[in-house]
Amino acid sequence: MSDPPRASHLARFALNISADLYLSYYQGRARAVVVHGFDGRSLQIPAGVLQRFVTHEGVEGVFEIEFDDKQKFVSIRRVES
Repeated sequence: MSDPPRASHLARFALNISADLYLSYYQGRARAVVVHGFDGRSLQIPAGVLQRFVTHEGVEGVFEIEFDDKQKFVSIRRVES
């Protein structure tokens, strides 16, 4: 059984990206999205991990990201719409 993620390996942030702007990420013009976590950290997120959250309006909500000891992406989930 794996240990639960430590708080320092989780970060929450709000995101509001229009559908048009996300299209530029999807088309590969930008590979990462930079956000600021609620705790003040600056986070660089691979743009592709947001694809499952895209609607006709874009990507919107509060998200929680998990990363490993080497600061590499592990998972992301929406916690609020």
